[in-house]
Amino acid sequence: MTMTELVNPSKIIDGNAVAGQVLEELAKKIKQESLAPHLAAILVGNDPASKIYVNMKQKRASEIGIKTTVFRLNDETSQEKLHQAIHDLNMNSDIDGILLQLPLPSHLNPNRAISIIHPEKDVDGLNYINSGKLHMGLAGFIPCTPLGIIELLKRSGITLEGANAVVVGRSNLVGKPLARLLEQHNATVTLCHSKTKSLEAFTRMADIVVSAVGKPKTITANMVKEGAVVIDVGITRTPNGLVGDVDFPMVALKASKITPVPGGVGPMTIAMLMRNTVTAHVLRRRETQ
Repeated sequence: MTMTELVNPSKIIDGNAVAGQVLEELAKKIKQESLAPHLAAILVGNDPASKIYVNMKQKRASEIGIKTTVFRLNDETSQEKLHQAIHDLNMNSDIDGILLQLPLPSHLNPNRAISIIHPEKDVDGLNYINSGKLHMGLAGFIPCTPLGIIELLKRSGITLEGANAVVVGRSNLVGKPLARLLEQHNATVTLCHSKTKSLEAFTRMADIVVSAVGKPKTITANMVKEGAVVIDVGITRTPNGLVGDVDFPMVALKASKITPVPGGVGPMTIAMLMRNTVTAHVLRRRETQ
């Protein structure tokens, strides 16, 4: 029996189930509106985990009617050749969304490459233009993991307005954009990080705790209050399998809702990538009509 199975099922926020709902809705939309979204993925090098993630994204896309094309570049690819590949996809009118699978080989600068992606095809929401739009409250593509977390919370009936939320981790991929999204949903947000003193002083006050640092047992039971909602974004491979940032079995005793690892936030990230791709296609089609 797994740790998740030992916890009261009513406490578990099932990311697989919610992602399934989102994907089903997208599949219905694609079919009913005769859409033909096309996602391009750029995979540089031979990182095993990256290959797995790209394959998973391809599989989900195929299941709901999104075409995917993977462009594979070798480990020796230069920054200039990567930029040229992105430029070619920017100019390709058949491509709706561009996904640059991270991490890149160490000699490549991911921020420079991401900045080349056309904002209207930036379905990962990481381009500086889309990042700026998010921080200004303007419409644009939002990073998939933060967007997925908000979707999980909303579909789980969690009230965001007026809630005290603590986000642990200040990455551009998760922490910073999530803090902004929670703020836009009228939560009061504290963004903590590795230099925060007395982290538990902040988390114990929180109605919602989100940890995205990639370090096991960052959040323990004594750091959360009774009835808190706990979202675990972290994922670490251990000899005993995948674990998150949260000491799951102990924290689950106090939390009102909690996400497991795996099966929590992860599936939502892919679902939001699919949603962003469909949105990009709809917007592009509207412009050409």
